[in-house]
Amino acid sequence: MLKVIGIGDNVVDKYEHTQTMYPGGNALNFAVYAQRFGAAAAFLGAFGTDEEADHVQASIKEIGLDVSRSKVYEGENGCARVTLVDGDRVFIGSNRCGVLREYGLNLTDEDYRYISTFDLVHTGLYGFAEKELSKIKALGVPIGFDFSSDFTKEQVNQIAPQIDFAYYSCSHMKLDHILNLMTKTIDLGCELVLCTLGEKGALLFDGARFYMQEPKLVKAVDTMGAGDSFITSFIIHYLNGKGQEGRDAAIKKSLQTAADFASNQCLVDGSFGYGKVYETV
Repeated sequence: MLKVIGIGDNVVDKYEHTQTMYPGGNALNFAVYAQRFGAAAAFLGAFGTDEEADHVQASIKEIGLDVSRSKVYEGENGCARVTLVDGDRVFIGSNRCGVLREYGLNLTDEDYRYISTFDLVHTGLYGFAEKELSKIKALGVPIGFDFSSDFTKEQVNQIAPQIDFAYYSCSHMKLDHILNLMTKTIDLGCELVLCTLGEKGALLFDGARFYMQEPKLVKAVDTMGAGDSFITSFIIHYLNGKGQEGRDAAIKKSLQTAADFASNQCLVDGSFGYGKVYETV
């Protein structure tokens, strides 16, 4: 069984039009989705001490994720304000990950020993784990990193040499810029680079060939978590399949599976449900 861990951010997404909050965040979403695919999944991040943190932790406990190495700091949990426009989630504002941004992960030697037992680490641009990457890489554990959509050239140059799988959200970019980015990322040392393109699907480069995945279009209820679900589905199925099916076949099959899962994700409220009505002050 594949053993994976999401390191970094958890948030509550507060949907202002319904006054309902849902747990989420890139690293936590990865762990939740990975568990659904049969992986032994864990999350290591930082929780606050407010009502929002309580809801995320209660949801995680019900799901059954291992969060034994996560930190708790006095203050606000990560929180974003959201609304929906024709089923597409729109961010209104956030506290920029709350206590995680304020205090960091502060990984200990014991944390690193724990991380070394996993087959894959997933983190991202909002996980505040960049300074931990070199130590994680030294453990020999493969790393997937989500650059999201607002990455800089400097971040790509700094981070890509330390990771194995790079993910970008590129629906806002021109094709030639995307292809240049993918080529550069492989040249910096990554095994695979995956770019999600929204309603245009996804593009993957393994250093030898490009793979295009058409989307499975549905009338979306809520696009929250669509990109995270695609990435997670792809990498879990790819790692499980490449040894048996070969790399090329595993990539093609995993991309199709990811498109199916991401389309179904667009029919779910929040990143993975567990909504709770909150009171406005």
